[in-house]
Amino acid sequence: MEFEYLLRIIIAGFCGALIGYERKSRMKEAGIRTHFVVAVGASLMMIISKYAFQDQTNWHNLSLDPSRIAAQVVSGVGFLGAGMIFMQKQTVKGLTTAAGIWATAGTGMAVGAGLYVVGGGVTLIILIAQILLHGRITKLVYPKTVQLTLCLQNEKDATTRIKSLFHEKNISIISFHAEYTSKEMSEINVEIFIKMPSSQSIDQLFTLIQEEPSVKSVEIY
Repeated sequence: MEFEYLLRIIIAGFCGALIGYERKSRMKEAGIRTHFVVAVGASLMMIISKYAFQDQTNWHNLSLDPSRIAAQVVSGVGFLGAGMIFMQKQTVKGLTTAAGIWATAGTGMAVGAGLYVVGGGVTLIILIAQILLHGRITKLVYPKTVQLTLCLQNEKDATTRIKSLFHEKNISIISFHAEYTSKEMSEINVEIFIKMPSSQSIDQLFTLIQEEPSVKSVEIY
């Protein structure tokens, strides 16, 4: 019987690795190893919760609740996911990855409970949803937020021209911070957080900025 339990753990780890591979391919914080370990651990905890106390059933006046350990896994993985959420330049990062960790734990628990079809099905649903929602469908729904770091020559109205350039292309500036990068004040370092139309790509934005002669370098996050 314990070999079947090990098989469940292996299947759960495989499902977690699939989800982790999709996250890793997008350069996210948690990748294959993290999702694999979470799924394997959740599956193990679920098996312990269901089967580890069967030898105690002959005890009189003993009440067992197989859902207790499983419930603790759900809340415990929530803390693990919270560690992947961070703030970067007025933007929250890692929410999807944290939710993925939580869902991966649920997948592992399902397989650990013997619900192979449910666990495998949820894995496919998560993968398909991630692929679709990272594709063109998302771009048609809402604007994109982008962080830029520009190095400008300290010319007259250089920052004003940058702002006008964005305004002409219907790009909203959320935050704008400029400071001199040297004592000679020959260059200006500008950090900009913008919201651009969904129809406009990062490549188009990069080309647009390079058209401004005062721009010496561009970094897009």
